[in-house]
Amino acid sequence: MQQAHVSSIDPRSLRYTLSRFASGITIITGLVDNVPTGFTCQSFYSVSLTPPLVSFCVMKTSKSWPGIRSSGRFTVNVLSEEQQAISDGFAKSGADKCTHVDWARRPNGKVVIAGTLMWLDCSLHSEHELGDHFLVVGKVEEMSPVDWDTQRNPLIYFRGQYRQLQNS
Repeated sequence: MQQAHVSSIDPRSLRYTLSRFASGITIITGLVDNVPTGFTCQSFYSVSLTPPLVSFCVMKTSKSWPGIRSSGRFTVNVLSEEQQAISDGFAKSGADKCTHVDWARRPNGKVVIAGTLMWLDCSLHSEHELGDHFLVVGKVEEMSPVDWDTQRNPLIYFRGQYRQLQNS
């Protein structure tokens, strides 16, 4: 019989250490019973160009993800530095998060938040249970035009705070 491995890594210390990795902020959106919903996500990244795959992680306790998952589709909205309030709003559990957000329902049911740097519409490729999160892989089916927004900067999260890029 194999013994369970007990980690000596303190979760709070690990969270603090990992906060030193700067990341962009996304909102994962979808339609649940024809109503837009979503959640803030900073663990988003590209997996493959051929085929076009992206991935993100979501807490198992998420109230939004189960409904989005059931639709088999989701949209990744990459936020601009002007959208901190949207990030904060979608990070909260429960409330109707799209009520005070300018968004558009596009073909195939995707929910695109206005003012994002870019968006990717994805079909659910696979999902893996890992620790206290689900690792979700999506196949990119459609994306914002390449020249969607080239003037604004991304919303960045570093050391537990929102940050801005310095213009050079």
